[in-house]
Amino acid sequence: MRKNVSSPSPFEDVVGYSRVVRVGNSAWVAGTTATVRGEVVGVGDAYEQARVAFGIALAALGTAGLETQHVVRTRMYVTDIADFDAVGRAHKEIFDVVRPVATMVQVVALARPEHLVEVEIDAHIAPSGWRGRLGT
Repeated sequence: MRKNVSSPSPFEDVVGYSRVVRVGNSAWVAGTTATVRGEVVGVGDAYEQARVAFGIALAALGTAGLETQHVVRTRMYVTDIADFDAVGRAHKEIFDVVRPVATMVQVVALARPEHLVEVEIDAHIAPSGWRGRLGT
């Protein structure tokens, strides 16, 4: 069964997407920036934008019934790779215990010039008792 979850973002109707889509035990969170009630939070501060964007994305994930411990992949898009350490610090503070696979890439621009960071999250609820092991 597919469940689409919307947010207050005006971009969803303009572009035609959902904030989160859940299918079975998996969910995907659309690109999320540090925009709250139409205003960019943390202008000029990549760490704060990453922290807020991940918070918004994780809250959306929660509305689909998944939590931080279910995150298996994150993607971080930055407008300046020099912000790697700041964005990485925010990521580590949130996901250090979970340790999802992660990608950070520099992009030319994001939707608004004040945006320094956009994030995506993929999550999955593994079957009970499942444990992964590398090297086997």
